[in-house]
Amino acid sequence: MAHAYNLAIDAWVANEVPIGAIIEHKGSIIGKGFNQVESNKDATAHAEMLAITQACAAIEDWRLSEATLYVTKEPCPMCSGASIMSRIGRVVYAFADPKMGGLGGAYNVNDYPGMNHTLNVSVGVMEDECKELIQTFFRLKRGLNKQ
Repeated sequence: MAHAYNLAIDAWVANEVPIGAIIEHKGSIIGKGFNQVESNKDATAHAEMLAITQACAAIEDWRLSEATLYVTKEPCPMCSGASIMSRIGRVVYAFADPKMGGLGGAYNVNDYPGMNHTLNVSVGVMEDECKELIQTFFRLKRGLNKQ
């Protein structure tokens, strides 16, 4: 998670929402990303989506069943769905998102009936640091917008 946190800082430096993600497979990082929605002008350029694309390319397979996704905030519905579709074995996120979280914060795509894959989910790794980073980012953004 520390590596994902550092990627979230890279996102902040790039004036993006500070979310970072890595994918670990058999002890190695095979995918990583930070939000690039603004710079790429692409609504799908979330940290998790970029990391999943890299990870699939690295192992030359779309199935990531032996991989773990670490992300600094709960994945949104799109990223949660992509995690399911790529068969990620485990998702670890720092803190829940009660507005847009797709793995328990707002609702849980894992609970959708008929899914042929569900994610093993863990929450709370580096929760305080990751939450403080994103909250500070938005506090500063809102403060700048008022001036």
